[in-house]
Amino acid sequence: MISKNKKLNKKIGLVGFPIDLGADRRGVDMGPSAIRYSNLEHKLENLGYKVTDFGDIDIEISETQKIKNSKLKYLPEIEKTSKILANKVESLLVRNYFPLIIGGDHSTAIGSIAGISNYCRKRNKTLGVIWIDAHADMNTEDTTPSGNIHGMPLAVALGLGHRKLTHINGFSPKVKVDNVALIGIRDVDFLESINIKNLNLTVHTMTEIDKAGIHRIIAKVLNDFKSKVDFIHISFDMDGIDPDFAEGVGTPVPGGLTYRESQLLMEMVADCGCMNSLEILEVNPILDNKNRTANLATELIVSALGKTTLYN
Repeated sequence: MISKNKKLNKKIGLVGFPIDLGADRRGVDMGPSAIRYSNLEHKLENLGYKVTDFGDIDIEISETQKIKNSKLKYLPEIEKTSKILANKVESLLVRNYFPLIIGGDHSTAIGSIAGISNYCRKRNKTLGVIWIDAHADMNTEDTTPSGNIHGMPLAVALGLGHRKLTHINGFSPKVKVDNVALIGIRDVDFLESINIKNLNLTVHTMTEIDKAGIHRIIAKVLNDFKSKVDFIHISFDMDGIDPDFAEGVGTPVPGGLTYRESQLLMEMVADCGCMNSLEILEVNPILDNKNRTANLATELIVSALGKTTLYN
């Protein structure tokens, strides 16, 4: 169903979502600045893209707010700004931009996927989501051990959780279970795992990647998606990568994707030519070393958008 994008005809709309309200650990709100600082725009332009940076969406910091529900921390601001992000992303797609969203914690995906899904729904397109992460992000207010909403965005996209989040743009779910694939998962809460099993989600854990290899896993996911979806969104949490290569993330977990595995994954996405939107999230400069993780995030973005060893 999906067709190849023509790289050089693409114009990119860059949007920053500097949110850290979804997590306990501060610092990921500076992620968009750190990624921009790694010469992202220049590197994309060198690939032949026209890049328009639409700046950051304004988000109130936690110090100006009160937690009204310990199971859904900062829900009002996350709901409000997710709606703004959803509208922004949808407007970029309407104007034929490739949306590139840089975060911010993974609660960013609540708004980005809501906007993409609304765009697809109006055009009878089927959305597919590839979720690259150490975590499944399948908690709800009933299962969360922390109340941190950055552990809930995939559940929200699939229609589980608080209505104020699941029904942004007035409908739910945003994506069908059969059209979601998780890659790199290695840290799942017990009650969260029940949500995953009940929905029969497609999950490629690090154990499976160790056994089969990332090449075989991503090839299978992309091949499956080619036959059943019209639009592919990739949501890439940098903690999907092993902390040895990406230490500056909000919630690092040992045993993740290596540098080459993560690059190969994105290079194969580029070879497929079937990605329609991308978000890179959870870069935390406070925990980083010389902007190393943000630099890697930029490398992954340009790899997914066509950079090769030769000729680029």
